[in-house]
Amino acid sequence: MKEETKNRIIEAASELIHLKGFNHTGLQEILANAGAPKGSFYYYFKNKDDLGLHVVDYFISFFSLLTKPIREDSSLSPLAKIRKILDQFIPFFESKGFGYGCPIGNLAQEMGDLNPAFRPKLKEAMDLMADIYAKLLEEAQAAGEIADSLDIRETAYFIVSSWHGALTRMKIEKGPGPLENHRYFIFKHILNS
Repeated sequence: MKEETKNRIIEAASELIHLKGFNHTGLQEILANAGAPKGSFYYYFKNKDDLGLHVVDYFISFFSLLTKPIREDSSLSPLAKIRKILDQFIPFFESKGFGYGCPIGNLAQEMGDLNPAFRPKLKEAMDLMADIYAKLLEEAQAAGEIADSLDIRETAYFIVSSWHGALTRMKIEKGPGPLENHRYFIFKHILNS
């Protein structure tokens, strides 16, 4: 029961922080959405920053779980898996009016240079996202889908970084164009497929 309350608080905080940002989300609002009393917050978390670090872990797990069925789909080639991962987010953002963006990217922009505790956690999150793409790119190289000369790690980091840029522009344009452009550029000019 205790773990369930903690998870409800983390999930409520994750949703609100994704929508409104870390600094614009209050503890009272989080606890109300979680249906948890105020006293329980300090039982599970030292402070709001501590909760924020748990939220980063939650988002890391969410991204990994969301992409896992695609990564494990043996009917898809490695590059088809990357394309499907990128494509699956467009309907989500459309359902949110092309708002929200990437929660990790949002937190990196908001907290990355303001709070030293967030920096290593956010770097870990970005690295794990890049690891997912690097593994698929490695498989694509082994399958002959991309050139052996392509630097896997640099390409994975570029995909993650340019994705965050595309999401920022998507929020301004309120449409899928930047995400489609990101995908087109990655496949046409970086992966040449």
